[in-house]
Order: sequence, then structure tokens, then C-alpha cells
Amino acid sequence: MSDKAHAFWCTGPFEGEIRTESLPPLPSDMVRVRTLFSAISRGTEQLVWRGGVPASQVQAMRAPFQEGDFPFPVKYGYSAVGVVEAGAGAGAEALVGRRVFCLHPHQDLFDAPADAVRPLPDDLPAERAVLAANMETAVNGCWDAQPLAGERIAVIGAGVVGCLIARLAAQIPGASVELIDVDPAKRAVADALGLAFRAPAEAAGDCDLIFHVSGAPAGLSTALSLAGVEGRIVEMSWYGDAQVSVPLGEAFHSRRLALLSSQVGRLPDHRRARWDYARRMMLALDLLRDPVFDALLTHEAAFDSLPTRLAEIAETPNVLCWRLRYPAADA
Repeated sequence: MSDKAHAFWCTGPFEGEIRTESLPPLPSDMVRVRTLFSAISRGTEQLVWRGGVPASQVQAMRAPFQEGDFPFPVKYGYSAVGVVEAGAGAGAEALVGRRVFCLHPHQDLFDAPADAVRPLPDDLPAERAVLAANMETAVNGCWDAQPLAGERIAVIGAGVVGCLIARLAAQIPGASVELIDVDPAKRAVADALGLAFRAPAEAAGDCDLIFHVSGAPAGLSTALSLAGVEGRIVEMSWYGDAQVSVPLGEAFHSRRLALLSSQVGRLPDHRRARWDYARRMMLALDLLRDPVFDALLTHEAAFDSLPTRLAEIAETPNVLCWRLRYPAADA
């Protein structure tokens, strides 16, 4: 078994390199994972790539198994799928040969505690399992919002998380869900997911619940304009070091609107008695067994090409999930 690993490090604004590191002998209760695929979270990772993490948020933004510090150099990422090659200790050895998901940076071979990896359901392809971190965010957003049967729901922003939330919300009995985006090309993915697609000017409005996931301040303004009396707006976008102007005048108070934040790093209070992070991740993986989510896997690149393709990944339009493929996937 090779003890050499290759990891992607971001070294400057939209600059990076593959670094080689040596892995030590496995300590007890650890597993060694050979990566098959990982996924780039374009919103968060582009902030990291450009050095846009605010100084006040450097600790909150740290990813599991991150190395280095913001802004640079930093080894970052949190969506890896691979096969356990070795384990130390009874629990870890039981995972050998299993396909697993781990919140780990982009790296072809890595060690992690056995309780930090989650086995994939047998019928979940590794290629689709890279969406697990996004699905976990979508689940947590739905928990924060607590959508109800029969509600009129809008999701603004047809990125990966927005599409996942809209698909989950559409399963609620009697719910009417619209997926809203300024890009008409997103209609195709909405159709694939069985969702109603609208441009902002076409949206029905008078909504009970709105998820804002566009990452653009203008989208939050649209959310406020579409909310009905006592409507709830759940803000799931994160703007990094950007200043955001929100129109809280006009009808915000007279309609008694509620503006809520949602962030995957914390479980909602009403879930903590019976849920933990491990159970939430297992739910996310189970939900991804639905092959409809393959529609979100729009782009792929070889892992070792990442340093030369950062600008392309950041600038290419109509990208949903950009997946990285590792040599082990073709072995």
C-alpha cells in the first residue's frame, strides 16, 4: 500500500498546486481511503480561492481535515468519496473494502478517523455520492425553515443546493414549489427534477416560505418582494467579505416578514435531542439514492488538472456540480 498522497493546495488568488505528502502508519481507529471522486463547492470554494474569507470567520470557515490557514496557502474541500484500503482497530478494519463519503479536502489518498467516514448505501453510485455535503446543507435548510403541507414555496437560485431544496420541498403534501433563477438555461435542470421553473418576473408571489440560495444580494431583494403576509425568508447564501444591502423598508414591517439564517454547521434546536451530524449525513446519502439527482452532475475534470483549471471552473457558466475524477476511479 502506497504511503504517498497528493493533495491540492490553494496558494494564492485563483492559484494552486498539487503537493506530495507522506502518510504515517495508521494509528488505532483510523482508516486509509483511496479517493475515487470529490466535488467542488463552487460558491464556498471560489471565496476561498480568491482569498475572500473574512478575518472574523477564519475559524468558523475551517473545514474538517483542513491544513494551512486562510487566506493562503490552504488545503480545503469537503466532499470526497473513496474506498477504504486499510483500517487499524476492529471498527476500522470492518470498513475495509467499503465505499465511503468523508468531509475531506481534495486528495487522492488520506487518513481519517473511522467515525468520520460514512459508508455509502449499496445502490448509491460513487459518482453521485459527491453531492452528499450539498444534500446535507439542503436537509438542514429544510429543518430550519420547517415547511408545512400546502404551503406556497419559492426557491431563489437554481444552483446545486437550491435545486436540492426545491426537490425536497416538492415532496411535501400539497406544497406548491417554484424554482426561480435569472438564467433561463436553468430551466432544463428544473425540468429534469420535475420542478416548475420561473424567471423572477414570472414568479407567483404571495409565498408562505422562500429559500434564498442565489448568492446574489439582488436575489434576497426578490425574496422579500415575493413573500406574503407573515412569510418566512430563509437566507442560505453566504457572501464572505462582501457587504450586502437589504431593502428592509417598504412593506417589510407591515407584512411582518421573518428573515431567518440557515447554516449547515449547526443543527436546529428542535432536532438536537434525536439527531447528530452522523445521522444527518446518513439521511443525506439515503436521499441521494434517487437517480434524478444525476441531472446536477454537469461537469468533470481530472484531479491532477485542477491547478491549471481554477479560472475555467470559476468562470464557466451553467455549471452545477463540478466533479473531480481520480485515477482510482478508472483502475
